[in-house]
Amino acid sequence: MSEDRPARVQGAIETPCIQVCVVDRASRLCTGCLRSIDEIAAWTRMSPEDRRRVMAELPARRDRLPPPALS
Repeated sequence: MSEDRPARVQGAIETPCIQVCVVDRASRLCTGCLRSIDEIAAWTRMSPEDRRRVMAELPARRDRLPPPALS
């Protein structure tokens, strides 16, 4: 994870969740944690190695989201 998005630990499971649960329709990624719905649903059943693999991929996914809307 990047320094601006540190992984948090909820209980004993490391997670990138930042409590901003909004799924982008086009990319099907959560705009908060950048995980797919399938990854979010399976997270507690994944091995620590699989969770670390997904977390390593998250920074590169930001490019798949549209730029934030300007106010």
